[in-house]
This record gives sequence, C-alpha cells and structure tokens, in this order.
Amino acid sequence: MADTGAIDLLGGLLVVDKDGGRTSHDVVARARKILRTRKIGHAGTLDPMATGVLVLGVERATKLLGLLTLTTKSYTATIRLGQSTNTDDAEGEVLATTEARHLDDGAIAARVAALTGEIDQVPATVSAIKVDGERAYARHRAGEEVRLAARPVTVSRFDILSRRDTDAGFVDLDVVVDCSSGTYIRALARDLGAALGVGGHLTALRRTRVGPFTLEHARTLDDLAAAAESGPPPLSLGMDAAVATAFDRRVVTEGEAESLRDGRWLDPVGMAGVYAAVTEAGAAIALLAEKGKRAAPVLVVRPRGLLD
Repeated sequence: MADTGAIDLLGGLLVVDKDGGRTSHDVVARARKILRTRKIGHAGTLDPMATGVLVLGVERATKLLGLLTLTTKSYTATIRLGQSTNTDDAEGEVLATTEARHLDDGAIAARVAALTGEIDQVPATVSAIKVDGERAYARHRAGEEVRLAARPVTVSRFDILSRRDTDAGFVDLDVVVDCSSGTYIRALARDLGAALGVGGHLTALRRTRVGPFTLEHARTLDDLAAAAESGPPPLSLGMDAAVATAFDRRVVTEGEAESLRDGRWLDPVGMAGVYAAVTEAGAAIALLAEKGKRAAPVLVVRPRGLLD
C-alpha cells in the first residue's frame, strides 16, 4: 500500500483521511506538529463537514503539489430531498421544508441523469471562488448577496446506491459521484432537489479519491500521531513512490541524471505533459516537460548538494 520510509530531506506525500469538523488548514497545522516540520502544504481543500482524502506534501515534496494532476475526484455522499439550506449543506440555515416521500424512483433517476455528463453548474454560494478578490464564502458570511456564474464541469458518474424515506417526510439518497475538479457536490444536491420541486441539500460527504490517490493510501491524523510516539511517522508515499504514482516515467542513464541534477536539459523523446526522469533503480531525479528540442526540468527532485 505505502512507502513507509521515515521522513528525510526529500520528504514525500502524506495522504490524510480527514475527519469531519476540521478545515484543511487545521489538518496541515496538526500534521506540522506531529511531523515536527513547517514544510507541509496541501493540494486542494475539503470543507470542514467533509471527510476523506486530502493530499499533503512534506519537505521537498511540497514542490510537487502544484504539478500533480488532480483533475478527477470521487465522492460518496448523502443527499436529503425535501429541504433546502442557504449553504446547500447541513451546516446552513434551513430555507424551506417540503414533503418529498411522494417522489418515485423513476423521477429521481431522470433528474440524476440530467445532472450527469458535461453540465453547466452554478457553484455553491459558500465556495472558495473569489469575487472581486474576496472569497465567496467570506462575502456570504458578511451578509452580502453572492451571485456566481455557471461554469462547465463534468460529472462522469452520479449513481444512487440506496434510498431511505424518513418519518419527517424527507428522502435521503446515498450516492457516488465521479467528477472533474471544480464540481461542487453540494450544488448537485441543491440542483437535484430544485429540479424535483422539493429542495435538497447535502448531509454527508466523503472524498474517496483525488487523482491517483485513494483511501488505500490514507491514514487518519490520530493514527499518524500514534505512530509518531515510537519514532518518525511513516509517510503515505516517499518521494520516489509519490513520483511513480503521479507521473509517467522516463528511465535515464547515470550521465543524464547528472546533467539533470545540474539543471541541464535532455533531448526530447515525445512524451506529453510533465513526466518524471528516474534511474533504473527508480530514484526520481527530475520532472521534465518537452518543448521544441528540449526536455527541460520543471523541478529537479534531487539537486546536486541536497543528498551529496
């Protein structure tokens, strides 16, 4: 499952199974205390209510975070039909409540299908999108009326796993969603409820995958803290394992590796996007991008002097 090497100068990725009630910043702050380093950052965010996969970079691996391809994500969630809130989730103020148990499964499935594929979605009002330089959620909390423009997103999977009708007149749907980055699951809940005429909001959200990183790579902060009591806590993926998981690879010779460590470029081989240059033993030397007649480093993973 994971590379269990202790933390070194290269560091690696820590995939956290975030619990509810914490912000992504809270997770970073606690991880810094547990790992005893300030050099920790996170790739993307999760709402405090949400649980699941949050990717952290540790030590030199913080430089990987902006280069990771995390454009696809997967979630499990619970949508409540019959009630709308001002945040589109259970943490907001209830705006309206409507009996929903009369909805038949066919009508719900049809509306779910209409929200699957390439769609235009208005983000949740309490999103982190900036409006005139300020986060939408900050403007909302200040009492401003926030209007966000619709934008294209891709929902490649939106499946209903189970339905529960509650005594209070609600219909709770357990769903699984695969989608592009920038898709708001809260907005799916809101739009599904609106399309059915009863309102809807999200009551639970768990991210199970972001890019190539899944819950199989993840550990809770409590587990990490317990491991730290007996020595340096292992990362989810050391630098070499992280690079191998996240990027296509090109094997380089010893001479090519030395050139890259000095910041020089190699001849291109026709690989698209950012990819890794690794030794035959699997040591990551650099991340490269090809342009014209050069395969130039965008990040030297093992620069000369770091580990010499």
